[in-house]
Amino acid sequence: MARPESEKPPTPPPSPAVLVLDRPVTRAEVERLCERLSALARRAGPGPVTVDVGGVGRPDLAVLEALARLRLTAGRLGRGIQLRNACGELRRLLAWTGLDEALTAPAAPGHPPGSGHALGLELGGEAEQREEALGVQEGVEPGDPAP
Repeated sequence: MARPESEKPPTPPPSPAVLVLDRPVTRAEVERLCERLSALARRAGPGPVTVDVGGVGRPDLAVLEALARLRLTAGRLGRGIQLRNACGELRRLLAWTGLDEALTAPAAPGHPPGSGHALGLELGGEAEQREEALGVQEGVEPGDPAP
């Protein structure tokens, strides 16, 4: 007589990967943070790794470097990252450096990727002295003297 096989309870799906930065970040910690992200990403379910930056305090270059390196680490694992609890100052720094597109959730509907609206910030400003505004091309007329 064959015995009935015992039913195993279904295995719960892996939880999403969340890396919490709960204190200011120094450059010396970046490698350790990348190792933590790698370990979390390998144990977690699919999808981007969430990095909670609510505890980093005032953002500085060390925070920006850490986030950029975390993004590279996640990319090597076939993952992306998205930020949670980013303060306004950090969001402005990310937009100013161009890291906002790489580190945040996709742009809002109706705004194409790369449009600068991922953080709800409007891009703009004036050209610095002696610089041409972006998107302006100088035309040359036949017979104009060379500069």
